[in-house]
Amino acid sequence: MKEFGIGMIGFGFMGKAHTYGYKTIPLYYENLSFRTRLVGVCTSHIATAEKAKALHGFEFATTDYHEILKRNDIDIVHICTPNVFHKDAVVSALKAGKHVYCEKPLTISYSDAKEILSVLHGTDLTTQMTFQNRFLPAVMRAHQLIEEGRLGRILSFHAAYLHSGSVDPNKPIAWKQDAKLGGGGVLFDLGSHVLDMIYYLVGEYESIITSNRVLYPQRPTAEGSMIPITAEDQSFMMVKMKNQSTGIIEISKIATGTNDELQFSIYGDKGAIKFNLMDPNYLDFCDNTKPDKPIGGEKGFTRIETVQRFPEPGGVFVSQKASIGWIRGHVHSLYNFLQCVYDGCQASPSIRDGAYIQYVMEKAYESHEKSSWVTL
Repeated sequence: MKEFGIGMIGFGFMGKAHTYGYKTIPLYYENLSFRTRLVGVCTSHIATAEKAKALHGFEFATTDYHEILKRNDIDIVHICTPNVFHKDAVVSALKAGKHVYCEKPLTISYSDAKEILSVLHGTDLTTQMTFQNRFLPAVMRAHQLIEEGRLGRILSFHAAYLHSGSVDPNKPIAWKQDAKLGGGGVLFDLGSHVLDMIYYLVGEYESIITSNRVLYPQRPTAEGSMIPITAEDQSFMMVKMKNQSTGIIEISKIATGTNDELQFSIYGDKGAIKFNLMDPNYLDFCDNTKPDKPIGGEKGFTRIETVQRFPEPGGVFVSQKASIGWIRGHVHSLYNFLQCVYDGCQASPSIRDGAYIQYVMEKAYESHEKSSWVTL
């Protein structure tokens, strides 16, 4: 059986999520043709790396990611660091001949993304971005319905990714609100997900107009000092797509009362779909070709019970009828990547897709600065 050695660069929240995937994939997917081994973990503090090694079974811990890259028994490298460190780690991993699984966003600028693409060009390495929301059954079913033409011509859409964690002015900032580490604000953090979702379901962007907002000009650090804030808390976009549909996208960490609300509504001339991550077991679908007589006939939205009906070899454990959770999308995303590595093919969404989303986000910032429409 083929075995893949795994190196993890960064072990904060997302490093744990990725490791959870490795721990549970043998339970969720039966009769796999490969297995994995957690070889090395790298963090900026040796105590954190040693703790990850002890708790999760990595074979060695380090603060130098080059120790990960030089190991011949490591085939796959995960990039789970703050955004500003992605580019150097991804470039180094590709040059070392490693398959790469990278957290979003790919990097902090499109110029950095192009540098990554130049290194990737001509290699046969498998890469994937962690846009895990693509891998929920309801979203995969939405994609199927669109590909089958069940919505007909896409006319318009609304999409949003809403959190409320930045409403409190007294809450100390985390690294994502530090422009030096994050490279941007909510647009990079949540926006990359929702922009990728619309790209996945609707297609490429044609033009965009954006308005960003910083709610509080200063916020406290963990040490209690006040520092200026340039990372946006909210972003509103109107977009035109290459398929001639139009949409409105809201991205916010100041949406009071929300938790982790990724939502979309897509309207076509033959049908429509609606999804909300806070109700992830269902996809709402309206088939506009149904008769409206007698007394309404079969018109209107119906709920598709996607729940945990993953395609084989998934869908065995746990029960397909058991309620799905946030982490399950991460597991299926990682499984998709590993299967592509084993098959020697490109994964989707790839680093090339991540670079495209980086380009879209850069154009969104450009639009905000110019206060005008920008063509992609």
